[in-house]
Amino acid sequence: MKLPLKLIVVIALLWSCNSKKNVELIVVNAKVYTVDDNFTIAEAFAIQNGKFVAIGNTETILAQFDAPEVIDANQSTILPGLIDGHCHYYNLGRFMQKVNLVETKSFDEVVQRIVTYQKKNKKKFIIGRGWDQNDWKEKTFPNKAKLDQLFPNTPVALERIDGHALLVNQAALDVAGIDNTTKIEGGEIIKLNGEITGVLIDNAQVLVENIYPEPSLQENIAALKMADEKCLSEGLTTVDDAGLSKNIIDLIDSLQLSNDLKIRVYAMVSATKKNLDYYLKHGIVKTEKLNVRSFKVYADGALGSRGAAMKEPYSDRANHFGAMVTPPDSLKAIAKAIANSDFQMNTHAIGDSANAFVLETYTKALKSQTNRRWRIEHAQVIDSIDFDYFTDIIPSVQPTHATSDMYWAEDRIGPKRIHDAYAYKKLLDIKGKIVLGTDFPVEKVNPMLTFYAAISRKDLSGYPEQGFEMQNALTREEALKGMTIWAAYSNFEENEKGNIIAGKLADFVILDQNIMEIEEKDIPKTKVINTYIHGEKVY
Repeated sequence: MKLPLKLIVVIALLWSCNSKKNVELIVVNAKVYTVDDNFTIAEAFAIQNGKFVAIGNTETILAQFDAPEVIDANQSTILPGLIDGHCHYYNLGRFMQKVNLVETKSFDEVVQRIVTYQKKNKKKFIIGRGWDQNDWKEKTFPNKAKLDQLFPNTPVALERIDGHALLVNQAALDVAGIDNTTKIEGGEIIKLNGEITGVLIDNAQVLVENIYPEPSLQENIAALKMADEKCLSEGLTTVDDAGLSKNIIDLIDSLQLSNDLKIRVYAMVSATKKNLDYYLKHGIVKTEKLNVRSFKVYADGALGSRGAAMKEPYSDRANHFGAMVTPPDSLKAIAKAIANSDFQMNTHAIGDSANAFVLETYTKALKSQTNRRWRIEHAQVIDSIDFDYFTDIIPSVQPTHATSDMYWAEDRIGPKRIHDAYAYKKLLDIKGKIVLGTDFPVEKVNPMLTFYAAISRKDLSGYPEQGFEMQNALTREEALKGMTIWAAYSNFEENEKGNIIAGKLADFVILDQNIMEIEEKDIPKTKVINTYIHGEKVY
C-alpha cells in the first residue's frame, strides 16, 4: 500500500523528534570560533558529560538534540576557553593580600600607599609589590632612606613589578644579616658611594625572602580562591602557573577536588633540589583539573632591573652584562635529569646570552629525542644567529611585556638589538606555534590586553601610532591560537582542550564584542559575559 505524502512527512517528523539525543546543554544563535584546523565559524553546539558532542548551525543542533537548558547567545562571540600560557596564579592571590604598588607614579606615592596600608593592617613585616622606577619621572632605583625614617623597627620589603628586584629597609637588612661584606652569586646588592641602598637584585632577594613570615594555611586558601575568582571573571579556563612548590600544588589539588577552585592548572614545579628529587621519583600528576608535568627553571634576571644576561654590555650601564641566576653547570645538570624523565623543562630566559645558553643546553640534553616540547619562557631578546634553535623549542611569550617595556627597552639594549627583541612573529615563523600569556601579576590578568598587544603592538592609549616593531605583530587568528590550541599543545593537552570540536572538554567563553572583527582600539574594552568549564557556568 502506498502511503500519502503528507502522512510520510508526519511520520518522518515524529521519528525525528523521538530520535533526538538528550544532552545537558545546548548553545545556539552564536558566532562560535571553533579554532579547528580550518578555523571554522559555527553557530551552535551541544554538550554532554562536560564535553562538546556536536558543533554546527542552530537548525541542525536543535533538530538533533534536546536539553533541559538551551542558551540563546543572541549572536554573541564564543571562543574556546582561554589559556594563560605563563602566569603566577598563586602569587596573584598572595599579591592581593599585600601592599599594591602597581602604577605608582613616584616613590613618594609608593611610601604613601605603605603608610596608608600599615595604619589599617598593623603588620609586623610589611610586604608590597608592583613598583616600577621606569614609570616615575626620576627613573633611577629608589633607596631605603625614607623607609628607614618611617619604619625604623618594622621590616619592609617591596618587590619590583617583575619580581626581580626588591627594595628593603634597614630593619629588614638587619634581620636578614645583610651588610657591606655580604656576597651573593647570581644577584647584586646595589650600593651608592659604598653604602647599601636597599635594592637587591635577583638571587640577593632570597636573603630577605627567607625571613618572610610564612603564610598560614587559611591565607593560602584565601589567596587561591581570590585568584580563581579573578581569572574566571576574565575568561580564563586554564592557567600555566610558572613556579609552584609541592605544598601549594597539593593545596590546589585538594581545593579542586572539593570544587572550591574551578580553574584548570598546568603546574610548572619550581626546580629546587627538593622538588626535583620528589617529582622525578614519583612522576607526572594528572587529574581532571591539574596537570603537573613540567619544571620551571630560571636562567637569568629581568631587563627592567638590568639582570637579564646579555652577550654585550647594557647600552645604559657600562661594562654591565646582567647575570645568570642559575649557574651554568647547575642548569646543565637539571636539563640532563629532566631529559631522562617524562617531564618538560620550561626555562625563564630574557637576555640574548641566557637564551643562547639555554637553547644550546636543551639541544645537547635532548639529543635525538622528539616531541619533548621544552619551552623558553619569555624568549625576550634573541641574537639573530640563535633563532633557528626554536625549530624544536616552543617560545612562550607575553605580548604586554613588549608594550610595557617599549618606552625604555631600547635604552637598555640599543637600536640594533631591539629589532630582535619581543620578536613574536619571527619566533612563530620558525617554530610554527607560539604560546601567549601575561606573566600576571607582573601584567594585568585580562587576556583581551594580551590579544590587543599581540596584534597592535600598542599601549592602551594607541601609542605608538604605527605600532612598536610591527614586523613582529601577530594576526588575530595567530593570537587566538596562541591563547588556545597552541597553548594546549605546549601543555600536552591538545587532545582534550584548546578548540571547540566534538570530544573536547566543554571549556568556552562568551564575549560582549567580536574581537576578531571590531576595531583594534575597542578590543581592550571587551568584557566577558560568561565563562564555562566542563560545561558548567563558573562566571
